[in-house]
Amino acid sequence: MKTLCVADTVVKDLLAPVGGGPAIADVELLLSCGDLPPEYLTSLRARYDAPLLYVLGNHDLRYKTAPPIGCTSVDRRLIMLGGRKIVGFSGSRWYNGNINQYTEEQMGGFIRKLRFTLWRHRGLDVVLTHAPPRHIHDAEDLCHRGFRSFRGFIDKYRPRLFLHGHIHALFGSEEERRTRLDSTEVINCYGYHLLEI
Repeated sequence: MKTLCVADTVVKDLLAPVGGGPAIADVELLLSCGDLPPEYLTSLRARYDAPLLYVLGNHDLRYKTAPPIGCTSVDRRLIMLGGRKIVGFSGSRWYNGNINQYTEEQMGGFIRKLRFTLWRHRGLDVVLTHAPPRHIHDAEDLCHRGFRSFRGFIDKYRPRLFLHGHIHALFGSEEERRTRLDSTEVINCYGYHLLEI
């Protein structure tokens, strides 16, 4: 399944028409890791005519009053799509008390509430988050620290892919976005990233 992942910054080229079609051909799924205007997600969903699943970032303040049209939130939910099991967790570490910010204990609680669902579905394929796992692609300032609970989540459920945003970086190659943790590939989707699921 050809998948376009986006996060943190609007890439206008993704919406630019190329010969009457979308900028990237044959996209079957869109995933958003947060901090993007809801109108951008609505436009991507319409342009690529594919399902769009999303989580919220720490700067996504307007989604309650103006949610993206035709898109599906996977925050603290497991979604089955094309035989793949996808779960999501919105937000970043708590740093100033705004919305979509959580303590380590809160995020651990969100994960625990999904235990039965994950057991019943026998694991999952893709984890979609805004923040990264602790010590993988994260930083040391309070806002950009990853969640330790995501490391435990990866150890326990071993998803094939763990996709996140939040950490703005310039990549010299696609390999610089990726870190392998046992059998899980952790990918920073800042800007946009294409992959096969």
